[in-house]
Amino acid sequence: MALGPRLDLRQSQSLVMTPQLQQAIKLLALSNLELEAYLAEALEGNPLLDTASADSDGSAGDPDSVPGGDAPAAEAASLDADQALSADGGTANDLDVDLTADSFHHDSASDNIGLSGSGEDIDFDSFADHDGTLHDHLLAQVGERFSGIEAIVAGQLVALIDEAGYLRADLNELAAQLGVPLALLEDVLAGIQCFDPSGVGGRDLAECIAIQAREADRYDPAMATMIAHLELVAKGAFPQLKRICGVDDEDLADMIRELRGYDPKPGLKFGGDGAPAVVPDLYIRQTAKGWAVEINSGTLPRLLVNRRYYTELAQGAAAKSKAWLSEQLAGANWLVRALDQRQRTIVKVASAIVKQQEGFFLHGVAHMRPLTLRQVAEEIGMHESTVSRVTSNKYLSCARGLFELKYFFSSGISAVEGEGAVSAEAVKSRIKAMIEAEDGKAILSDETIAQKLSAEGHDIARRTVVKYREAMGYGSSVQRRRQKALAG
Repeated sequence: MALGPRLDLRQSQSLVMTPQLQQAIKLLALSNLELEAYLAEALEGNPLLDTASADSDGSAGDPDSVPGGDAPAAEAASLDADQALSADGGTANDLDVDLTADSFHHDSASDNIGLSGSGEDIDFDSFADHDGTLHDHLLAQVGERFSGIEAIVAGQLVALIDEAGYLRADLNELAAQLGVPLALLEDVLAGIQCFDPSGVGGRDLAECIAIQAREADRYDPAMATMIAHLELVAKGAFPQLKRICGVDDEDLADMIRELRGYDPKPGLKFGGDGAPAVVPDLYIRQTAKGWAVEINSGTLPRLLVNRRYYTELAQGAAAKSKAWLSEQLAGANWLVRALDQRQRTIVKVASAIVKQQEGFFLHGVAHMRPLTLRQVAEEIGMHESTVSRVTSNKYLSCARGLFELKYFFSSGISAVEGEGAVSAEAVKSRIKAMIEAEDGKAILSDETIAQKLSAEGHDIARRTVVKYREAMGYGSSVQRRRQKALAG
């Protein structure tokens, strides 16, 4: 059989991820703060994109606008982009909220101006944190106590103290790096350990507690022995401690009370670096007509597509310049439409979650229902992966607090009779309530907790109780009994 070239005509279908579709998927997964940074880059790169103030109606220059990305884009935008990005339909009217009768949360502090009726502006100084950091506080004391080479060495040591107040460094290695004698390093560290707050500069918990005991003039031989055997204190081995320290029951009780008065992390008095603030992406509020879902637009700029500026630039421009301007205009139109579609999708998913978990919003975590991404996806007619992107890194604020959207998805625990199910979060909440309410003389074992839950109608095994208990950070019954004994 001879081999030779030939031409064939074949027809096939394939799914192509266009750059715009990839960007739309990326926008869907971003939180409001991440989206704010993305839009800032877009505003720098596209001269046809502009922002408007919060009180602007977006009509200046006849541009298209999306306030915070949560209002429908103007009808003058590209029809092709609308068809490509708005296939799921849905409008803001689906919420059916009477804005004249109901009020939403304020998006920012500026929304409160003038509401008090006092005529005074907001005192922004009251929001400022006047406390310095731990390092600033220690460096100020270095300048008062040390000078010359000692001040330089002290500054290096202070830089290695973490936010809890502990020195995380090996003195031998540090002495070799700085080229100074180890004795000098130890002398300077001893001076730092006299700084405020008491206990700062300790290299471990025992040294931190010992520093505080010395300053309280309670570092006698018995206390020194107890501090050297903190692991026995943690285990509640009181008979062994009495024998090692050479004290009776009354003296041991006094020493333990004294020990509990010391701060194991003295540096945290200055707040450390602090946890980053979580800004809600959604507000949920119960109204006379049901549940209202509102996008937090306070962190997002009001985007405009400035067509007047495009017309001015296009007049008399070269062919290449016009082509570039047309490309920028198409990109601006697409971004406005994509933001509108993103916000409508988020509202649609959040509304479905609120509908499924209405018991939680009305009565608390004990009434949460088992919920999966597939259930929400089937209800709103979207793919499960889309729901997953919407619920990633996004937070919801309601009357019960601030929750991540992923929090509302959990597995179910079946009932003893086999009818119905309850969310795993509800079972965890019940276990937490049992442990926190237990008496020091009647600590509940995991088996006892499982039996109590079964009596309440939850079919749960002891190993599941152990898993949930450890996930919530509670120790075993033996550990909790020792903690109760230490707490007196």
